[in-house]
Order: sequence, then structure tokens, then C-alpha cells
Amino acid sequence: MPESDRVTRMENSEIAAALLEIGELLEIAGESVFRVGAYERAAITIRSLSRDLGDIYDEGSLKALQSIGGIGKSTAEKIEEMLTTGRCGYLEELRQSLPASLVTMIQIPGVGPKKIKLFYDELGIESIDQLEEAAKTGGLRELKGMSAKSEENILKGIAAYHEHHERILLSDAYPLAAKIVGELRRHPALEQADMAGSLRRFRETIGDIDVLASSAAPEEVMDAFESLPQVAEVIARGATKSSVRTRAGLQVDLRVVAPHEYGAALQYFTGSKAHNIHLRELARKHDLKISEYGVFQMPAEKRIAGATEEEVYATLGLPLIPAVLREDTGEIEAAAEGRLPKLLGVDDICGDLHVHTNWSDAMPTIEQVAEAAIELGYAYVAISDHAFKLPVAGGLTPQQLEEQMDAIAAANEKYPEITILAGSEVNIDNDGNVDFDEELLARLDVVAASVHAGFGQDRAQITARTIGAIENPHVEIICHPTGRILGKRDPFAIDLDAVFKAAAEHNTALELNSFPDRLDLKDDYLREAKRAGVKIAINTDAHHAEQLRFVEYGVVTAQRGWLEAEDVINTYPLEKLRGWLGRGSTPSL
Repeated sequence: MPESDRVTRMENSEIAAALLEIGELLEIAGESVFRVGAYERAAITIRSLSRDLGDIYDEGSLKALQSIGGIGKSTAEKIEEMLTTGRCGYLEELRQSLPASLVTMIQIPGVGPKKIKLFYDELGIESIDQLEEAAKTGGLRELKGMSAKSEENILKGIAAYHEHHERILLSDAYPLAAKIVGELRRHPALEQADMAGSLRRFRETIGDIDVLASSAAPEEVMDAFESLPQVAEVIARGATKSSVRTRAGLQVDLRVVAPHEYGAALQYFTGSKAHNIHLRELARKHDLKISEYGVFQMPAEKRIAGATEEEVYATLGLPLIPAVLREDTGEIEAAAEGRLPKLLGVDDICGDLHVHTNWSDAMPTIEQVAEAAIELGYAYVAISDHAFKLPVAGGLTPQQLEEQMDAIAAANEKYPEITILAGSEVNIDNDGNVDFDEELLARLDVVAASVHAGFGQDRAQITARTIGAIENPHVEIICHPTGRILGKRDPFAIDLDAVFKAAAEHNTALELNSFPDRLDLKDDYLREAKRAGVKIAINTDAHHAEQLRFVEYGVVTAQRGWLEAEDVINTYPLEKLRGWLGRGSTPSL
């Protein structure tokens, strides 16, 4: 396809958003769950792809799109239309039949499609503002299934929505920023370019995307930036700064500095406000001034450093502090005392201990999971499908789990280059018990336990449930320990200090779930867990083979939590992991 056509193509994120909106509008309209689910699954699949849909389409047209797991002929045709025309006629038809603003209301915690349809049909409510006004004035409580308590919960959900919706998930911002920086780095007038701000610190959510560049010709660089195919409009432009809005609706700010100022500017525009203030206070004690333009010896204001970040920190007698740690949470003191952690990296991860397959509620086969893990260079991967007390997720009965264990044994024969571990993600019930009897649990390589219901229970009950599972000798990992979903569901009430104490005592690992809208445990909890002597498992909770790559988001979160390789059980080689699991060298049964 000619380059002039390629630049107008929709991005994967835009196509996924369109398909998700189709599913949500269909759900509001009361369409079948199967039809709705098909669009939701396709959107999730596309968000997980490591390749551009446009490149896949170029290789084999419609058939190539249909070869992607979870994308049928009808969905592939809509993707083809979006790739070739930049629009989706079916979505436009749905928007005409139902106000698109209804989709925004789905993002309110506790307000699902059925309630939205009820509010729309009975009261004509089609916006969050209208819903908030109706809830405040008692206009909802007379509707079927509604009450004063329902109105109170809706108002709480709207408050949570307003608190979170201005933030962008790391997984939405990072791929876009990486693409923009990559495009800019190819420009002949540019010397250096990097992400900056909270994105470079890999915070779980960010505001706007910040990019820093160095060049002797800033006008040329900004022209190139504003001409990128991702850009929908230019918001503002100055002598060395340009702000644009992308086709996905995200704001990206580019600042261009002189090459000799780049290190100082990158340090300044990366560190948190608190980190930079602390650094400047330290500089004053050495008769120095640090700014985005460089490091200056006072009172003469003689410039002594600024071309690199290493120079900036070295003037204060400090080693380079990793960007992920620049939050003023003790990293400056640790750097001064030589105590900075040796942060783990993606290459330290030897396997994933929480992956789902089509035996329960996921897309890939056991074989496809194995092949994806092999591609990542893993030594092992655990199949941890849901258990029977979660039927909505296709949880396996004891007999089905036995059959799956046989299938895993057969797959191990087929793929000698990796060890496929037999596991299960069991459910923690209201008494802290889990699915399956002791004999079956003991035969598994790894048992992970999760709270999947009762999120509204009080702190004492959820804590007791979790500790009950920790005390179970067959449970090795507690998954997504606080149950949060970023922007959609707050963490449930839980006494993490008590959980950390119990996990350390019983040598039970807690999961850092790498799924981008979870990242649970979050960074500051990871530091507390480490101090308590708790081991961590960095898993993806993958439901598509491509999602095994989400481990990258788990690793950067672990770095923000100051974790080192020794703190994470799936950095262990297989035999060491088996020993930690208490399974010795016994192969899967």
C-alpha cells in the first residue's frame, strides 16, 4: 500500500476502542451476551497485539485478520473498513440509534448497561451530569430495582469516575509515546529524544504524555512532530514547545532543548516535583544551582554540567538514580549511602505462574501458551485456569482439572524446550477455604488463590479470608491481593500489614499482577511487602497468548517498588522454584 495511504490508518488502540464501543452500545441495546462478548474479546485481543493490524492486513488482507484468535469474519470486515477508510459505518449507525454519551456512563463503577438502558428509557438520562442530578434529587429511587441506597452508591461511583477518568493507563500511553519517540529519532535534525515526566517514571497512570528532544533546529523537529500520522490537531506551539492531540484523544507535549542542556532538562522533566526540590536543596548546600538548563556553580553562576543526567547527579556526589525511583521516597539518601537497589529487569523473569487457556475463560490453547512462553525465552509457564466455584469464568471441575493435567503432560512431551506446570487459580470463599480437595491440590505444581467475590465485605472478613488461604499448605500464591481495577474498581478493604505478616510466616508469595488495569500489588505496597520478608510472583494473568508480554508492566512496577531479582520467585531457575514450591524435582502428574 502506498505510504500516503498508510499514514492515515487507524492505530490498534483506536480500532480496539471502536470495537469495544460497538460491544457496549449493543449491550445497552439489549443484544445477546454472545454478540457483545465477541466484540469485547476482539478489542482485548487487538489491544494485546505486539504488531500493527495494518501490517498484518498488508500481509494477507481479510484472511490475515481472521487468522488472529478471537476475530471472526464479521469483525475482520469491520477492521478492514477501519484500516482502509478510517471509519466504521456500523459504529456510526449504532451511535445514531443510541447516544454515544451512554458509553461513557458505563465507566461509572457500579452502573452497568442494564441500569443505563433503564435510566435512558424511563427518564431520558443520557449523560453523567444528568445521572448525577437525578441521583441527588431522588429521581432514580422510584424506578424498578432502585432505592435511596442505590442513588447513594451511584453518586459514589460518579465521584470515583471523576477522580480517575482524567488519567491514562500506562499501557495506553507507553506504546503511543514509544512510537512517537521512535519516529522523531529518525529525523536528521534531531540528536536525542526520550519520554519524560511520569511516563518515564512508569507510574501506573499518567496525565499528558511528555517528550523531550534536543536539536539545533527546534522548528524542524516540531514541524516533524506535528506532521506525525498519530496527530489529529495542534493545540499550541511556541519557540521550543509544541502540544498536540492524537487521534486517540491523548495530549502529547514536545519540548526541544539545546544539546548541551539535554541531560539537565531530562532530569528536570523526569523527576517528581518532590524529588527535584530535594535535589535542589542538596545542591544549595554545595553552593550549586540545578535547573532545566544545567548545573551552575554559585555565586558566579558558572555552568559546570548538564549535557547528561549522569553529570547532573555526579556534581552532587551521587550515582545516576534510575528514573523509576525518582519520587523522593528515600532514593536520594540511598544513592548517597550506596544503597540503591539492583533493580530486576524483564530478562530476569524465567516464567509466568498465572496464565489462562481455553479450558476456562481465555482464548489460547495450552500449546499456544507454551509457544508464546518459548518465544519469550521462558524456562517454564504455569497453566492456572479458574476453578469450579467460579462458573461464570468456566471454572474447571475436579474431573476437568484431571483431564487438563493429562493434556499438560502431553504438551510437555511436545515442547521439551520448556516445562509447562500444572496449576489452578482457586477461589477463596467466605471462610477462607479454596476449591478442590487436598489430594488433588497436592498433585498440582502450583496453586494460586484469589478473592473473586464479596468485594464489599468489611476489612476484617476479607482479611480473614485471605489469611485463611495463606495458611492453607497447598496454596503458594495469593493473586491480585487488593482486587483493584484501575479507574473501575477501588481496592477492597484489607489489612495488608496482617496479610504481609501471615505471608512471610507461611512462605506464601503475593502476586504482582501485570495486567495493565490491575498492577496489583502496587508499588508502595511492594516496598512494604519486601520489608516484611514477603516473596513476590510477577504474573500476567494472561487470557490471550500475546498478553504474556504484559510482564513488562509488572517489571517496571516492581522496579518502582524497589524489588530485586531475589525478591521474586519467578526469577528462580526451575529446580530452585520447585524447591521453593515444596515440590522438589517431581515432574507434573
